[in-house]
Amino acid sequence: MIKKERDTSMNITDVRLRKLPTEGKLKAIVSVTFDNEFVLHDIKIIEGKESLFLAMPSRRLPNGEYRDIAHPISAEARKELEDVVFKEYYSVKEQLDQEDNDGEVIEVEAEEVIEE
Repeated sequence: MIKKERDTSMNITDVRLRKLPTEGKLKAIVSVTFDNEFVLHDIKIIEGKESLFLAMPSRRLPNGEYRDIAHPISAEARKELEDVVFKEYYSVKEQLDQEDNDGEVIEVEAEEVIEE
C-alpha cells in the first residue's frame, strides 16, 4: 500500500461541553466537530497533578490497558485541539459558575480555526 500525504487540513468548527459535578478529577466530557462534517465524542478534560489535560476516547483491552480510539497524530494538531477545547472550557466554566447550571449540557460553538 502506498501512503499519500494530503495537502488539506481539518478545522475545528464546533465544541460542545457537558459540565460534570465539580468533585473528582473528571471536569467535562467534550465533543469536537471538524469542518462541520466529522465529530469526535467522549474527549475528557481531566485534572492532573499540575494542570488540566485532554484524554482522548479510549477502550479497555482484555489485558486491562486502555488504548486510544482516535487521537491527534502531530504535536501541532494536539496543541490546536487543546487550545480550542480549553478556551471553551474556561469560558463555559465561568458562565456556569455565575449561573449555577449544575449538570446541564452546554453547547458552545467555537470560532473556526484557520490554518496558516
